[in-house]
Amino acid sequence: MLAIFDHGDPAPCPRPFNMAAHVLRHADDLPEKVALSVISADGADDWTYARLAAAVRGTGAGLLAAGFTPGDILLMRLGNTVDFPLAYLGAIAVGLVPVPTSSQLTAVEVAKMVAQLSPAGILRDPRVACPDDTGLPVIDTAALAAMRDLPPADDAMGDPDRLAYIIYTSGTSGVPRAVMHAHRAIWARRMMHQGWYGLTAADRLLHAGAFNWTYTLGTGLMDPWSVGATALIPAEGVAIEALPQLLADHRATIFAAAPGVYRKILGHHARMSLPALRHGLAAGEKLSDRVRRHWADATGTPIFEAYGMSECSTFISGSPDHPATPGALGRPQDGRRVAILGADGPVGLGEEGTIAVARSDPGLMLGYLGAPEDTAAKMQGDWFLTGDQGMMDAEGQITYLGRADDMMNAGGYRVSPLEVEAALLAHPAIREVGVTDIEVRHDARIIAAFYVGDPADEAELKAFAEERLARYKQPRVYIRLDALPSGANGKILRRALKPLYEARHGQA
Repeated sequence: MLAIFDHGDPAPCPRPFNMAAHVLRHADDLPEKVALSVISADGADDWTYARLAAAVRGTGAGLLAAGFTPGDILLMRLGNTVDFPLAYLGAIAVGLVPVPTSSQLTAVEVAKMVAQLSPAGILRDPRVACPDDTGLPVIDTAALAAMRDLPPADDAMGDPDRLAYIIYTSGTSGVPRAVMHAHRAIWARRMMHQGWYGLTAADRLLHAGAFNWTYTLGTGLMDPWSVGATALIPAEGVAIEALPQLLADHRATIFAAAPGVYRKILGHHARMSLPALRHGLAAGEKLSDRVRRHWADATGTPIFEAYGMSECSTFISGSPDHPATPGALGRPQDGRRVAILGADGPVGLGEEGTIAVARSDPGLMLGYLGAPEDTAAKMQGDWFLTGDQGMMDAEGQITYLGRADDMMNAGGYRVSPLEVEAALLAHPAIREVGVTDIEVRHDARIIAAFYVGDPADEAELKAFAEERLARYKQPRVYIRLDALPSGANGKILRRALKPLYEARHGQA
């Protein structure tokens, strides 16, 4: 039998449709219920559904009054505060196209985005890095806050296939790609509610990530709100080791985080009393069996892992209804069509190939902005190629077998080595460079840079990288070599870099 999972199509997206309207659809029937609670040891800032919806639609009205028109692109340079989701949804509500970006990006990286996007304006927190010479209108956080009290704008309803928002992902070419998503993307996420979360209106979901991370925007905010649940987000500055107490104090029923957060929590807490917690959720990078076991021992609850990517969010997962078998990621969510492909199409069950999702999936991107060739290169017939290798069993459970390319994973972010190498090559001491991610201890990975060139002080190299790369892209180690390992075609053999690190540091 062929490695294809197909349990039927999902329910079609309603027409007309607006993503923000769908997310806020419970504001009328649950006006006084707490939709968002920004929590810390000192208390909570609660937002009811009525307050949330009014602030979002007021923000939308303010953006239109500022002169922006439906279809305009707005670059978001906002920090880890409630300003982020309010501006994001406010823009989408009135037909504008927000581009959420990490506050860790440098001004150099943001300038490249501005050149590619040609945005109509920038929504900016003055504390967040951004080039000052763009010539674009800037709406600061004070102006955004004032918009919340404006009379609410009407939702701009329309074709669910039209552009709603753009997110960035690290491209295999070394140039970050702008991924265009339709309004229907939020409708497709309904398949995650039972296929991963086990989410209901009674849940209180605490996401450990920052407001301005797309994992938090989707799993931590949009999905809970779309079912009438309560989202719990730690306030800016809350330490990871404080999260178990917040989980207990605020009666969280579901906890979502990147695998690295679970690992750090377990480093501080061998046992945790979390009587309200049903389970945890993990995504962003592979969850190790070691962390999964230790969390179960410490809390008595399981972690359900999900697999996805910026181009299609998560579509393979374990769930309360269908837990993953040992060693597997899980199975495709009901409504998804997923296959394991070889060069000639789907391979057989139990055979290795590339994980692929149907190009008809309602959650799949519209394409890469300004890069139709890159978009076409990701397609194979009716399938979108993820670039990850896997194997499917007779139950549809998929085992992850690694990347088919050299993409790195740094704290839940996919990073192209080419992007990091291009930035480092601008340093006068570096003539050649190769980077890769390396596991330095159980479940902890760093980016290491290997270079050929003049001797250079490591502190100087790190300072150079800080000016050009977001923190999660910066190498933590620099190793000077006489020559980089390369193949017969002269290309860097990045997989040969790890043994060089291990030889230097005495690892097995």
